[in-house]
Amino acid sequence: MADEIEVQAEVAASPSDLYAMVSDVERMGEWSPENVSCRWADGASGPTVGARFSGRNRRGWRRWSTVNEVVEADPGRVFAFRTSSMGLPVARWRYTFAGDEPDGPCTVTETWVDERGALIRVAGRLATGVADRASHNRDGMRQTLEALKAAAERG
Repeated sequence: MADEIEVQAEVAASPSDLYAMVSDVERMGEWSPENVSCRWADGASGPTVGARFSGRNRRGWRRWSTVNEVVEADPGRVFAFRTSSMGLPVARWRYTFAGDEPDGPCTVTETWVDERGALIRVAGRLATGVADRASHNRDGMRQTLEALKAAAERG
């Protein structure tokens, strides 16, 4: 069975505002401890199902790239994408936003589902230096949501 990690944060912001922040993938490097940058690809310019974007990541001296495709884009509710590397599946990332008030609070849930096969597990470990990807991602997801919360609550 694939690993699945879920992390939540309560944020004093609206689901719409938080969705706008997270789905603007070119900003992901502002809050992720591992992602350096993302860029829309293949003529895409925003979060629609089927839109693709490239991701650049760093951990210490190690650097690697990913290809990502938006699989869910429901403003104010859910933003999700699948990640691949070397043409092989890596993960599914999903953000959900739950709250009824315009100024929050909103519960943001970030979910990571490991979709790696044996080859990409070995290649990924060598490329990233991470042996326990589930634990590493749990820590990174907490940091990501803390940084997102700080940015959202600053306005």
